[in-house]
Amino acid sequence: MTAPPTRTAPRRRRLGWPRRVFSQVLLMQLTIAAGVAVLATGLFLAPLSAQLDDQAMRRALAIAEATAAQPQVADHLLASRPTADGPVQAEAERVRRATGAEYVVVMDARGVRWSHTDTAQIGRPVSTDPSDALAGRDVMEIDSGTLGRSARGKVPLRDAGGRIVGAVSVGIEYDSVRARLLNAIPGLLAYAGGALAVGALAAYLIARRIHKQTRDLAFSDISGLLAEREAMLHSIREGVVALDREGRIRLLNDEAQRLLGVGPEAGGRALDEVLGAGRTTDVLAGRVEGRDLLTVRGHRVLVANRMPTDDGGAVATLRDRTELERLGRELDSTRGLIDALRAQDHEHANRLHTLLGLLELELYEEALEFITEVVGVHRATAEQVTEKVRDPLLAAVLVGKATVAAERAVALSLSPATALPDRLVDPRGLVTVTGNLLDNALDATAGTPGAEVEVELRAEGRTVVLRVRDNGPGIPAEQRALVFTEGWTTKEPPAHGKRGLGLALVGRFAERMGGSARVGTAPGGGAEFTVVLPDALSEALDRPAGDGRRNRATQEAR
Repeated sequence: MTAPPTRTAPRRRRLGWPRRVFSQVLLMQLTIAAGVAVLATGLFLAPLSAQLDDQAMRRALAIAEATAAQPQVADHLLASRPTADGPVQAEAERVRRATGAEYVVVMDARGVRWSHTDTAQIGRPVSTDPSDALAGRDVMEIDSGTLGRSARGKVPLRDAGGRIVGAVSVGIEYDSVRARLLNAIPGLLAYAGGALAVGALAAYLIARRIHKQTRDLAFSDISGLLAEREAMLHSIREGVVALDREGRIRLLNDEAQRLLGVGPEAGGRALDEVLGAGRTTDVLAGRVEGRDLLTVRGHRVLVANRMPTDDGGAVATLRDRTELERLGRELDSTRGLIDALRAQDHEHANRLHTLLGLLELELYEEALEFITEVVGVHRATAEQVTEKVRDPLLAAVLVGKATVAAERAVALSLSPATALPDRLVDPRGLVTVTGNLLDNALDATAGTPGAEVEVELRAEGRTVVLRVRDNGPGIPAEQRALVFTEGWTTKEPPAHGKRGLGLALVGRFAERMGGSARVGTAPGGGAEFTVVLPDALSEALDRPAGDGRRNRATQEAR
């Protein structure tokens, strides 16, 4: 026989501090509101009790002064004896009934009572010290006597000549003072309860708003999310820029600082103030719309995306596309060279067939002349370039572009004014600028009859002037101001991405060197690009024409 299954007792929820933000905020605010209500009530009751005591003593003193001011009281005191039916007792009882005092005692100079609520006390000495009043001083106090505790006022009693002949003591029942205090407490508690109810309602509304904004997360969850956000923002290899509704930078992670070239002090400042005017600022500020927008910041090519937030701000992400763009351009150049090599292979095959035919026909002298002519054309081109352009990198790129131009039926030539020594400060930068301008010129003129491109490289002191002319369609005057901005292009985008960066990089390089880049109209009607680079040459002396580097450049060009 199997035993019946045992039932597991339900787990009791342990009482403790709630985890939800809504509950925590509500509980804290209710505690604060209740504490403030209790504190305010206590602070109000403490001076109220003292104020009621003071009012009772001043009332007793006023009654005593009014009684002592009646001349018949002193006259009756001097002309009669202390009896229960005497005139002093009658006058004192009249005043007591009229004012609602607990007692009105008139005493002589010896402190003997001439009046009292309890007539048995008439003729006996007072129970408290009357010396201050008999000495001419007013007295206010809370004290206990034959009738219990009372608020008292004592004043001296003077005759018509101003001589002190006794004193008047008036008492207000202290229980009535306490009753007034107790009667004020319910009203005070009602006000405190109303204030507490209003505070509780306000606490609930605030807690509900916080509940919506925090999406019912616990404070520990929020703290963990903030820590994770900080770790993520500072570890990812993508720039993140957060902006408020006024366009000020709220957050800037490490990668964004590196890509934009700014520091942590940029936080809290306006985007236009930190980055200055330009396409990068326009993209991040949302003045340029789109996805995967390209922009150039310094020497970096960036891809930016911007997403608005619910509070009117925005979050923008930045990716460094510099290496990808460089690889894409190298891919374009490699494809161009492959096409050129393929055409050269076809041309060399034709030349070899021609040479083979000449040899088979035993026309040896014609074959020798043919080989000499073919080799001489390439050698003349390389020697012409290296004679005028001494820098090996720049000479090599010009010889390579000349080969590509020849295969594309474009005549690439050097201006007679070309003369550049081998002391460039940044030869790679000038190679990039020259290559971009030549690629654009070849693209603009290829396929047109009589296509020509002319390159001029000359030195003016330490300044390098680069000029590239073509006889293509040119650039309209209304578009020349946009030529060196990111994204401007007249070509179809390549397979690896977008165009519109080559001329932007040319303009940025010229600005970084303290120079300028401009476009105009060539004498033949095409485009003429002019780049001026101050201090692009070093102070070193030029190398001789037979320098080994020049010889190596010549060999490479061949």
